[in-house]
Amino acid sequence: MGDSSASYIHMVQHLIEKCLIFHMTKEECVEALSKHANIKPVITSTVWNELEKENREFFQAYFQIQSNKDRMSETETSEMIQKIITSDSFKDSND
Repeated sequence: MGDSSASYIHMVQHLIEKCLIFHMTKEECVEALSKHANIKPVITSTVWNELEKENREFFQAYFQIQSNKDRMSETETSEMIQKIITSDSFKDSND
């Protein structure tokens, strides 16, 4: 895998981790990253699945919490993803 591919995968992983912080489901994360970061759903889904494999205990607890929480509205989700992308773009340009 080339450096640019590894860097891209790392960026997708970072964005997924941000989605997790905001208690988004896999489907919400895939949709949000597709819509707001132009990341193909298959990429997000594949990276998410690998994260699940590597962190089984975390995701078991995460899904348990998810089943007990209310979901964010679509508007809240969109606003949150825009903030994530904007803050990441700003941070990356300053590195």
